[in-house]
Amino acid sequence: MRFHTRKWVKPEDLNANQTLFGGKLLAWIDEEAALYSIVQLENKRVVTKYMSEINFMSSAEQGDIVEIGIEVVKFGQTSLTLNCEARNKMTRETIVTVDNIILVNLGEDGKPLAHGKTKIEYVKDRLANEQKIQEEAINKMKK
Repeated sequence: MRFHTRKWVKPEDLNANQTLFGGKLLAWIDEEAALYSIVQLENKRVVTKYMSEINFMSSAEQGDIVEIGIEVVKFGQTSLTLNCEARNKMTRETIVTVDNIILVNLGEDGKPLAHGKTKIEYVKDRLANEQKIQEEAINKMKK
């Protein structure tokens, strides 16, 4: 699992027990899953369709740092399925796991759109591929 983001638990993130409000953590997870999917699918029109069982295992307090990790489970035709773990960086304990988060790629009409992706792509690989395409185009022009 790759941990992509960190959040600092502030007073406005706390519940009546002075621990991290679960709804706030789920909002962070939903946002991180959406951002991850937008980057992978190269489309800003991505929506959350489903979140599986959410298993809270521990908590966080004000001042703690929460890390959110995302991992791809499956590429569907129009969707991306992820799993997630959020952990407390200070105590090293897992706070919550979500086994399946399904996000759907949408077209301009708001309907599911096939994305054509089958594996994780990293920005450095995309840049290298774009450079290779540009070099090939230049070489063709020289001929």
